[in-house]
Amino acid sequence: MSETIKQSKHPKALPFLFFSEMWERFGYYLMIGIFLLYLKNVEQGFAMTNSEASDLYGTFIALVFLTPFIGGLLADRYFGYRRSIIAGGLMMGIGYCLMAVHSLPMLYLSMALVIIGNGFFKPNISTLLGNLYSNPQYEKRKDEGYNIFYMGINIGAFVCNFFSAAIIIIWGWKYAFVAAGIGMFIGVIIFLSGTKHYRSGDIKKEMTKEDMPFSRIVMTILLPSLVAGIIGWIIPGNIFQSDSNDAFIFACIPVIYFYSSLYFRAEKSERRPIAALLAIFAAVIMFWAVFKQNGTALTIWADTYTDREVSGTVGKVFSGVYLADKVEYKKDSVELYDAQFRLQKKEGKVLKEYNYPPYFKNVESDRLPETGANATLWSTPLSQSINPAWVILLTPAVVAFFAFLRWRNREPSTPTKIAFGLLISAISVLVMVWAVYATNNGSEKASVWWLISTYGIITIGELLLSPMGLSLVSKLSPVRITALMMGGWFLSTSIGNKLSGVLATMWDGYENKANFFWVNFVLLMIATIIMFAMLRWLNKIMKEKGVK
Repeated sequence: MSETIKQSKHPKALPFLFFSEMWERFGYYLMIGIFLLYLKNVEQGFAMTNSEASDLYGTFIALVFLTPFIGGLLADRYFGYRRSIIAGGLMMGIGYCLMAVHSLPMLYLSMALVIIGNGFFKPNISTLLGNLYSNPQYEKRKDEGYNIFYMGINIGAFVCNFFSAAIIIIWGWKYAFVAAGIGMFIGVIIFLSGTKHYRSGDIKKEMTKEDMPFSRIVMTILLPSLVAGIIGWIIPGNIFQSDSNDAFIFACIPVIYFYSSLYFRAEKSERRPIAALLAIFAAVIMFWAVFKQNGTALTIWADTYTDREVSGTVGKVFSGVYLADKVEYKKDSVELYDAQFRLQKKEGKVLKEYNYPPYFKNVESDRLPETGANATLWSTPLSQSINPAWVILLTPAVVAFFAFLRWRNREPSTPTKIAFGLLISAISVLVMVWAVYATNNGSEKASVWWLISTYGIITIGELLLSPMGLSLVSKLSPVRITALMMGGWFLSTSIGNKLSGVLATMWDGYENKANFFWVNFVLLMIATIIMFAMLRWLNKIMKEKGVK
């Protein structure tokens, strides 16, 4: 990367944005990688069931990606990108650190800070990067620049889980959250050090007569969204499985209406590009609904259904660097039954059964340890590093592949890349269907290679979709609302994230786990078919805009 930058093929700001985003993602993915496990943990967490933890997890990551809508808008019109990024980073760092305080009110406060902070940080650092690539000197390498930027995200996401695993084993959960906060603060410091390189990209957009004043947005979008969310929470019963689902879906309606109205209020020359972006936003929701189950369903699969035992030299190495912990096996022990099956008892009566299957429950009888013996298990958060590891390995290959096609004038358009990204992601789900059949519906331990394989395939889909989506928003958005449209991309991510949580809450309801993954496959194939059906129209709009 440094050689490329020396040749002036990329803006000088790229390394600063790269490392700022790397450390920001270090903090975020460290936190989110252990969040579900922490919620379910009985001793130091909140002893939630799979369904309860998945519901809260899905709501959290949905709101994290909903706030970029307002964060992008405020940066566009008032605060500018640099101020928004700094303020957002500081709020997120404080939020991570506050998660170290074990109480539900403090948990919700820290979640709120992360949600708001991400709203200011996430869309604006991507928009700032896109603005810098608007220079004709760099325009042709915008996709490549976003791929490099995306690698920074995944380096942080890969490294952080090794830190969290070791910190939890040595000191406990709260210190892992503090480490996430420190990572975020490092990211802010790096961003501040590169200020001079992105002043040219930090330009507030002038409002036009078609733009809605912020006061009107508050009254017609944000306030109705808040009221709708409250109504969704308090209405008797549940329309969409839980109060949080109802509240989120109701709150999204005014925001979706706002983005739809952008098309009708836009100038004639802007309508087709806006329509193209809105169509793509809708299509990629299903990708995020499946992809974001890495923190829910796939984490449950790694924790409970995957063979995590390491022995011999490997076991000693993992234990020596605190990436594996010892678990004692006691057959037919009441104490073990309480610990493994997470039963809360009072005076001999079961008050609540925590839906957290024990590791030894599906170990083949001939592989069970002797009673009182220890099994060395690698830490579950390490499974969260599989996807970013694939991104790091595959990004250079993907960049080189498209550079080769560009050299031959055969590089596909960005919408075409996104369409194939959806198709490849659908194929990745079939690996998990096969894994369920191979393990007799999870009654036997699964090899970790199933997770490695499914993550490897979906990573190819991710590289064709996620950074390409960011690049496409930058290419097609009217200049005056670029950050706002970047917020729309994250709105589609938000809705997909919430849907991922909704799907994950159904995990325990599927006796045959293959059916759970078949549902995911069908949803992705529907999105794939829709995207391919729109390709000719989307490519025509790209051609009209003079971009590819």
